[in-house]
Amino acid sequence: MAGSTFQTNPFDLNKLLEDCHRGVLQLPDFQRSWVWDEDRIKSLIASVSRAFPVGALMALDTGGPVNFKPRPVEGAPPEAKLVAPQSLLLDGQQRMTSLYQVTLRGKVVETVTPKKKKVKRWFYIDIRKALDPSVDREETIVGVPEDRIVRTDFGRETVLDLSSPEREYASLMYPVFQAFDWDRWQDGFDQYWRGDTHEATRQQFRDFKRQVLENFKYYRVPVISLDRSTSKEAVCVVFEKVNTGGKPLDAFELVTAMYAASGYELRKDWYGDDGKKGRHRRLAEAMRAPGADTGILAGVANTDFLQATSLFFTRERRRAAERAGKQGKELPAVSGNRQSLLNLPREEYERYQTQVEGGFVQAAKFLHTLHIYRIFDLPYQSQIVPLAAILADIGDAWDHGANRAKFVRWYWNGVFGELYGSAVETRIARDFMEVPAWLTGGPEPSTVSETMFRADRLKTMRMRLSAAYKGVNALLMKEGAQDFRSGQKFDHAVFFGENVDIHHIFPQKWCKEHGIKASVYDSIINKTPLSYRTNRIVGGDAPSVYLAKLEKGDARTPAIDRDTLDGYLTSHLIDPAILRADDFEAFMDDRQKKLLALIERATGKAAYRGEEQEEGEDVEGDEDTMEAELIISGKE
Repeated sequence: MAGSTFQTNPFDLNKLLEDCHRGVLQLPDFQRSWVWDEDRIKSLIASVSRAFPVGALMALDTGGPVNFKPRPVEGAPPEAKLVAPQSLLLDGQQRMTSLYQVTLRGKVVETVTPKKKKVKRWFYIDIRKALDPSVDREETIVGVPEDRIVRTDFGRETVLDLSSPEREYASLMYPVFQAFDWDRWQDGFDQYWRGDTHEATRQQFRDFKRQVLENFKYYRVPVISLDRSTSKEAVCVVFEKVNTGGKPLDAFELVTAMYAASGYELRKDWYGDDGKKGRHRRLAEAMRAPGADTGILAGVANTDFLQATSLFFTRERRRAAERAGKQGKELPAVSGNRQSLLNLPREEYERYQTQVEGGFVQAAKFLHTLHIYRIFDLPYQSQIVPLAAILADIGDAWDHGANRAKFVRWYWNGVFGELYGSAVETRIARDFMEVPAWLTGGPEPSTVSETMFRADRLKTMRMRLSAAYKGVNALLMKEGAQDFRSGQKFDHAVFFGENVDIHHIFPQKWCKEHGIKASVYDSIINKTPLSYRTNRIVGGDAPSVYLAKLEKGDARTPAIDRDTLDGYLTSHLIDPAILRADDFEAFMDDRQKKLLALIERATGKAAYRGEEQEEGEDVEGDEDTMEAELIISGKE
């Protein structure tokens, strides 16, 4: 096109990564740091391994009027800084850095887990699983610690050892950092599996090389190249567009387009039309408190609803296969993943939609019984999907006798096991199958059996983003905590009417004055639900001072008998004598034990009290960011 300042060409991925390594392709220095987490890296590896597109890159040729300071991609050798780059990457930094780190750099990758823990990982592809078409490719990508040994039971049991090439060969686990250079690894593999009896295993690797590794070798990426004559204004506009562009096409949009071909208006069904409330609005208003804009289900997305519906369809499809006598790999999976959403027939959506919507409404009622009233206080949005699907399936059976205790226990294990933070599609499907079976006498669902809460985790719960943090708050209210001032329990009416929120017991101001670090006093151990008016009385005083104020009362607040106030404190699992003595250390130790016992009762399992530290460094926040919501709102 005449006057065009850009061109699009496909480039070999291997060459682009080599250019990153040598410094020929760098970043403009204003690009943010590499931030991809472990799960997103696995997803990217999976896409390339299947030759799926991962999106175009955009680069600016250097030497023109735009003179940005260059910066090599993260992890490039020091020599790359000495090279004058030929191009700067405007869009695609996260993808290219991730692929460079895991395939070409040859060093352990520093990333973060879904729990926001800094970790070091090597990435492998499970050869057997990768050759199985029924296995989702992302499930074949494995991240292992720096020593390449995966352990369970807090380090006491080794479940996967890849610490030497021979152990890689034995486990049929291929290191992703050799994705472009497999000859030497294959030589060792063939030697390890030598002999006629292992010909099938050697053939497995040849199949893997052809079906998986060659996708890396021949992978091409479209690159939009802006030539060096592009003006600074144009570059800035383009950069802004590619970084803040429109909403990506998701499964709901694709399903909507497919249903429209047969005359069904899924968008109208979800969002409503002509003054009629859509399903999204109906769910958002379910169990809404007086005066509140929305209820606990306002965060339910259209894809969440499709996912719950897909669970019913795929389960029925599996049951039909079982009735037909099929077994093992012939049985279709029960799933709510993206592909199952795209495969959800319109008539099946219409078949289950009313039942599923009823399940979501029941989920809101269930959450209210646990004293979880606001989206802000919801431990996991993702756990609502199996919660709603299970309730839609079993109806009122969950609220009968022992079933209720089991069902509540399942929910709290998901929360305190922190199991719904990432890679949830498989867990959602398993819970949908396992929990109803458990209620009728079957084995414990994996969400219950796999949960192990660590005693020291209470000390690191400091941010509202933590599901377990929110869970402790709800448990305290459910167990009958009474407001320090009014003595009211925090039911639905009191929670909203009295503006209840979670606040410090030893106030921040007092803690700072006594040299206590935010990482200590911001722990959930030092927090509890209180009304807004009560927290104003607490202020920044020592506990002994604000307790005396509460006992004395004032023109607006009646005096409180000392024994009565002690009863209120005890309902929050606070030892009145320790609190009145302003003994912060004794208070923290005593309340940690009591909160731990509370969690153990909720999950039905003993917590782990060992000395071994959890892998990774906690990066939830720092003193400047903790409790930002409360400070901004003026509540603290």
